[in-house]
Amino acid sequence: MQFEMLYSKIHRARVSDANLEYVGSITIDENLAKSAKLKEGMKVDVLNCNNGARFSTYVIYGDKQGEICINGAAARKAQVGDIVIIVAYALLEESECEGFKPTIVQIDAQANNRIICIS
Repeated sequence: MQFEMLYSKIHRARVSDANLEYVGSITIDENLAKSAKLKEGMKVDVLNCNNGARFSTYVIYGDKQGEICINGAAARKAQVGDIVIIVAYALLEESECEGFKPTIVQIDAQANNRIICIS
C-alpha cells in the first residue's frame, strides 16, 4: 500500500510577480526550489494565506533571487505581496513512511524570500 505524504514545503514565501499571460506554472528561484528538493516540472500545491485560494501547478526554475512568480490562469488566485505556502507530496510505501521527514524551508518573506532555516 502507498501513502501520499508531505515531501517538502516552502513556508510563507511572498509572491514577487504574477504573470497572467504566461502559459502556466509557478516560477521559483532555482536555489530556493532546490533547497526544498523541488524538481523542475514537479507538481506542487500553492496555498494562498491572504485569500485562502489553493491550486496545483508545476515548478519552473527562475534565475532571480527570491523569485516567486505565479503564472498563467493561477495568476488570478494570487497577487504580488501575497504570502503563499508551496507544498509537494510523494507516494511512499508503508515501510518508507516510518522515519521519513519532509524538507521544510522557512522563509523570511520581508527579506526577498531569504531562507531562514531548512529542516
